[in-house]
Amino acid sequence: MRLRFLILLVLATPLCLVCPSDSSAQASAPVAIPRTADGKPDFSGIWQVTNTAAWDIQAHAAQKGVPGGPGVVEGNEIPYQPWALAKKKENYERRATLDPEAKCYLPGVPRLNYMPFPFQIVQTPDEIITMYEYVHAVRYIFMTGAHPKGPIDWWLGDSRGRWEGDTLVVDVVHFNDQTWFDRAGNFHSDALHLIERYTPIGPDHIQYDVTVEDPKVFTRPWNMSMILYRHKEKLFQLFDYECYAFDLQHLYPYPEMRVPR
Repeated sequence: MRLRFLILLVLATPLCLVCPSDSSAQASAPVAIPRTADGKPDFSGIWQVTNTAAWDIQAHAAQKGVPGGPGVVEGNEIPYQPWALAKKKENYERRATLDPEAKCYLPGVPRLNYMPFPFQIVQTPDEIITMYEYVHAVRYIFMTGAHPKGPIDWWLGDSRGRWEGDTLVVDVVHFNDQTWFDRAGNFHSDALHLIERYTPIGPDHIQYDVTVEDPKVFTRPWNMSMILYRHKEKLFQLFDYECYAFDLQHLYPYPEMRVPR
């Protein structure tokens, strides 16, 4: 009897392994992403990153006033031309006075997307509008029409979007050379060209990838990647944030790095 029981137990075990319960099957089922009336992913809502790219897009250790982070640059290498690498180092050494953010300039694209402030997306079939808490910045992604003939120097560039399946692909050109990628001095010229890709990976998460091209500064295109998180808190909203050019304590904690008043 004991032998028969053991044989039956062994025979039944594989059936239990390949036949999950209804509850486990339901738990593993993919969650649908929100969609608009025309079937496109609906990005409407308030989003924010949780990384430290605003301080440095490359991997960096923590220091006073700067949280450490693994970086968002793929491969952690930015392919500067030799002269541009020297310029980047100079920018870092003089970041308290040279950083455009310290001057209250618009941070530019893509920096606005990973500033430590939330932003709200409003989506229509013809355009996608992003409203940033930081200095009330507003960006328009036009889903129709082509880039205007340039060259044109704009703080946020000219953005033209299209859908590739569920991915929003945005081509951005016509920048000025007055913005940086972060507080560490990583910079670009007015030849900057971006390809942004917004891909939903769940109802409340967007995979944000951006390809950076600038033949005046870099030897080849390079990429950044991060996750955008949708705020779900009750009554969460954007608030006003004003910038004051001489109030740099939150940026540069060392007295010798501050601009005299």
